[in-house]
Amino acid sequence: MVIANGENSAAGFGITPGITQDLLSYGVDVITTGNHIWDKKDIIPYFQHQPRLLRPANYPEPAVGSGVFIHETPTGEKCAVINIQGRVYMANTDCPFRKVDGILAALPAEVKVRFVDFHAEVTSEKIAMGWYLDGRVSAMVGTHTHIPTADTRILPGGTAYQTDCGMTGPYDSVIGVEKEPIIRKFLSGQPVKMEAAKNTVELHSVVVDVDDATGKAISVRRHVVYGD
Repeated sequence: MVIANGENSAAGFGITPGITQDLLSYGVDVITTGNHIWDKKDIIPYFQHQPRLLRPANYPEPAVGSGVFIHETPTGEKCAVINIQGRVYMANTDCPFRKVDGILAALPAEVKVRFVDFHAEVTSEKIAMGWYLDGRVSAMVGTHTHIPTADTRILPGGTAYQTDCGMTGPYDSVIGVEKEPIIRKFLSGQPVKMEAAKNTVELHSVVVDVDDATGKAISVRRHVVYGD
């Protein structure tokens, strides 16, 4: 199963219905997102047509869309994908810890494989969530900061963990944005127009093997594909 966080796929800001369909056609099974999910307004009515596009589950009602999807593989294994968002330096949302508790309690018992994309700013909140979920989910991988972390491991309870997956995009940049305007912003303190960078594209991912009978992670590793 392939999970991709697509919240910056529309030139760095949000996602569109067309890009969603493109990603799914490339073989992505479930698309998670984060705080930029609302940037493109045409995505809001699209949620009712595409359940494989998720928004963070802890946005309060009556936010459109869902933060959970149960995917079934071609060989019949079921996997719950859960998308939640942190609160430190982020938008005001419901508590992600209590929200994920409710989601896990409501999942069918036969769904042993459970993956969490925790879209959060600070490493401490992500690490705390990893320990909080250890033994209850197959994997928790963080997103949002665009920089891959080097703490890939399996926690004692059997949960695969990495604080941040990194990004798929141009690494000759400042987290995907052209360098010069951002450097100028830091030097002057004045606002600048951010443009997505275009060269040295890399695909960063986390590959997890899971025992589908127990839902425990067997192995986890970082993986990078270098583009032109």
